[in-house]
Amino acid sequence: MSELAQQVVEALRSSGQTVGAAESLTGGLLVAALVEVPGASTVVRGGVVAYAPQVKVDVLGVEADVVATRGTVDPQTARQMAVRARDLLGADWGVSTTGVAGPEPSEGKPVGTVHVGVAGPDGVDVIDLALSGTRREIRDRTVADALSHLVARLGEQNRTAAG
Repeated sequence: MSELAQQVVEALRSSGQTVGAAESLTGGLLVAALVEVPGASTVVRGGVVAYAPQVKVDVLGVEADVVATRGTVDPQTARQMAVRARDLLGADWGVSTTGVAGPEPSEGKPVGTVHVGVAGPDGVDVIDLALSGTRREIRDRTVADALSHLVARLGEQNRTAAG
């Protein structure tokens, strides 16, 4: 994971951009992975751990009706979390994680159901994951997948800007 975090920090640094995060099931692991990289302070704006549904609404500004009707383990929630993290933290990129790490299902969703949102200057997308393993393995894999997706999006943006 440290290699992925290094790639994110380097890609952000080279493009002069920043990132912020809104984390639920990862509980701060995503930002922790990024700030392990020396020099991350130049590109990491911060993160919000919005574990409880009401924090997603009250702090991040996720629409209450989305949480009420769709739940917190939902692609639309992940999308809004990513956008709100980007905007709230004044970053170019926002990344969100929401899902079920276990040990029990939540909101009728099985353990391992995860949604990762990435909001950038060129739009927002959400990846849906069906992970297996222990609670810790699911959380670690979510961070790795979020970092991988962000690296890919940064690479696409850099190729478009250069082309």
